[in-house]
Amino acid sequence: MHLLKLRAGAWEFAPTVWPTLAALFFFVLTLWLGNWQSERAETKRALQARYDAAERDIPIHVGSTLLDRDSVLYRKLEVEGVFDDAHTILLDNRVEGGVAGYHVLTPLRINGGALAILVNRGWAAAGRTRDQVPAPPAPAGVVRLEGLAADPHTRYVELAPTAPQGRVWQNLDFARYAATTGLRLQPVLLLQTSSYPDNLQRNWPRPDSGVSTHVSYAFQWYSLAATLAVLWLIMNVKRCHDGDVNSRL
Repeated sequence: MHLLKLRAGAWEFAPTVWPTLAALFFFVLTLWLGNWQSERAETKRALQARYDAAERDIPIHVGSTLLDRDSVLYRKLEVEGVFDDAHTILLDNRVEGGVAGYHVLTPLRINGGALAILVNRGWAAAGRTRDQVPAPPAPAGVVRLEGLAADPHTRYVELAPTAPQGRVWQNLDFARYAATTGLRLQPVLLLQTSSYPDNLQRNWPRPDSGVSTHVSYAFQWYSLAATLAVLWLIMNVKRCHDGDVNSRL
């Protein structure tokens, strides 16, 4: 069953229903995936622009009132308090320079109130075996930290929900962490930039890291959409032979 039939000299364009619907479905799908990757790239560019602007600002002081998460993301923060090392967790499978390791997260009880802020203190290398889990001690006493506010709900790929094994967590489940520890937490994760002699590495990625990858993926999806459209046109254009032309007269 043909959708339409168009003649131009000895050429005929006569697409059929089901192949056309299938081509349309995959064309729309690949176009949507290309747009999605383009939006991801634009979002990261916007975050980087916000980060660059915030670099010139003075740090926001974190006190006894809750922060507005969206307004402080990727802004510089400063906070004073005491580390609660008893609630330190390690995020597994974090790679630095090609070496597997952990991110060390410790809550800081903020001076002057009942709130705490979860601090990503940095990266530590894994031991030679899975049983050798690093335990870098947190600085004792009152400390003053500076760092970057990050979204605590960002998750790495996880094939299936994995229960924490002691202090080792596969991903940061912020709600679960707050419920487990009983702490009232600020709604951001602080990526520590202040230097302390704890042998932890703090090489935080730029917010725009991966933009080129998203742009590359978007180009591939758009190219595939264009290829599908061209193939659909080519496969539905046929040259009419003399017998075919006479039979249609």
